[in-house]
Amino acid sequence: MTTINLTCSKCFAKNRVPADRLNDGPKCGKCKAPVLRGKPVDISSANITAILNHNDVPVLVDCWAPWCGPCKSFAPVFEQAAKELEPSLRLAKLNTESQQGIAGRWQIRSIPTLILFVGGKEKARLSGAVSLPKLKVWLQQQGV
Repeated sequence: MTTINLTCSKCFAKNRVPADRLNDGPKCGKCKAPVLRGKPVDISSANITAILNHNDVPVLVDCWAPWCGPCKSFAPVFEQAAKELEPSLRLAKLNTESQQGIAGRWQIRSIPTLILFVGGKEKARLSGAVSLPKLKVWLQQQGV
């Protein structure tokens, strides 16, 4: 039986989930919360390693700021993407204002910026707000 490692959306513990049970609402072995919530998780310095390195599926990060108009207009699109694309893709958000160290390390120059991570390594970037259909096409082009 194939298992997939996924981090819990609440406590960020690593969970091994049988691949054939991904759509059955798996619960965290540590905190008993749903592993998948169908919404993006917030990245911080406390959970970044777990989110990027303990998921066997790709992770798409939306780098945004509270004052950014295009970021605000893109937020519902990203929320809908999380509902539609989990569990084959994890979605996360990075507030570049409150997490300036991470934003600096990732060299975020414009927002919104989407960064796709595979195996904990950056694979691709997309700058600017896009529609959900365009986001899905871009992800397909990246092999996701």
